[in-house]
This record gives sequence, structure tokens and C-alpha cells, in this order.
Amino acid sequence: MIRLRHLLLTLTLSIAAISPRQGLAEEVVMGLSQSSISITTNFAGSDILIFGAIKRETAIPEGDLDVIVTIAGPSTPLTIRRKDRAMGIWINTEAVEIDRAPSFYAVATSGPLDEVLSQTENLRHRVSIPLAIRSVGAPETVDDAQTFTDALIRIRTQNDLYKLLEGSVEVQEQTLFRSSISLPANLTEGAYQTRIFLTRAGEVVAQYQTVIDVSKVGLERYLFTLAHQQPLIYGLMSLAIAILAGWGASAFFRLVLRQG
Repeated sequence: MIRLRHLLLTLTLSIAAISPRQGLAEEVVMGLSQSSISITTNFAGSDILIFGAIKRETAIPEGDLDVIVTIAGPSTPLTIRRKDRAMGIWINTEAVEIDRAPSFYAVATSGPLDEVLSQTENLRHRVSIPLAIRSVGAPETVDDAQTFTDALIRIRTQNDLYKLLEGSVEVQEQTLFRSSISLPANLTEGAYQTRIFLTRAGEVVAQYQTVIDVSKVGLERYLFTLAHQQPLIYGLMSLAIAILAGWGASAFFRLVLRQG
């Protein structure tokens, strides 16, 4: 009897081992048109093509598949200040410190964000632009602290640094997907976290993460390193260039006046 139970248990474990694992029913296989971006003196922005496929071990589940792509630049703390007019001049009055805000953030979706992702999943994964910005607390003297965060989003959206691209992800046969996201010229150097979310009925069923490296090269890299590591030499060099440029312009105009 004991031997029979042992055989049945062994058979059950063997069947479970060769059966498809439900936790890996859908996986993301993703590619990028470029995994690194070089910022040069003539850098004018770049377009990133994100494409991929869904790998399955079972049949396609019921329900429509949606895809969300996010790209987040390096996050840094910053201070948002409000200016008010007093005695005929504009002065800084109130300020709110933002604990962490991405220098660039784009969200591309296969449909309206509030339809392809539930609020609970949005809070868990911090997908939407407002949730990508973290502000723990504000001074008690500031009553409308949220307006400072809204102002940051508005300004960076106008500067093409924050983007919500609803419906820009193309999904074919619930298996293939592609999207293109434009990166502006005023990028911050660093690692850009790229995330892919597969959702069904607003719930995340799979996700994938990779990094796009953005770095300065050539003259841009040399000037950046010099300014941060040897600021005195950088300042003297800048002063010398300004003096030479001024002298050259003066000599040119004197020559033109003499010929005239």
C-alpha cells in the first residue's frame, strides 16, 4: 500500500513537471532599434522603435491583449517655486520639494490608459506620469501642494519631456507589437529604464524591463567632464575663448570700416 502511494506520488510529480507552467503562460520577447544613444554636438533627438512578441506555453487566453511601454530617464530631486507679484516685482514665495522626478518620461499604450490599466495596477507599478513623480510631503504653509506637481508636469510636457501616447502601440494577432517613441534633443545623460507591460482586462499579466544607455561622446563628453572635474580650467578656457572671439569681431569690423 505504501509502495502504491509512492508510485502515485511520483507519477503526479512527473506529470506536473512536464505540464506547462501557468505562471509563465505569456512572456515578453522584446527588441529595440538601438540600445544606446550618443549625444554629440549636433544631436537633434532620436526615435526609438520598440518591437516584440508574446511567447506562450498555452493557447491564447480569452480577452483582448493590451501593451503598455514606458521609458523613464534618470530621476533627481528638485524644488518647485511659485512666483507672486509684490510691490510691482515678481518674487519667489512658496516652494515644494519633489523627492524624485524623471528627467524624461513617456507612456505609450495600445488604447486609453484608464481602460488598458486598472487604477490598482497603476498604483502598484507607478505607470502614469503623476505616479512616476514622488513627492512625500509639502510644508504645512502650502495648502495646494498638488498644483506644484501639476505645474512640473505641464512645463515638462510643453518641453517634450513628458509624453502620454495613447493608442500608439500597435498589437497584431495578440502576438506581435510595435511602437515608436521620440526622444528630444535636451536629454539628460544616464540610464533610461524601459518597461513593457502586458495587460488583460486592466490587469498586468506579464512585464519586461531593459535599459537604454544615453551618454555624451566626443567634444560634448570632453566639455562635460572638464566642467565638472576641473571647473577652474574650464572657466579660464571659456574666458580665453570669449576674449579671442571679442578681439576677432573687433578686428573684423575695423577692417570693414577701413575698406569702406
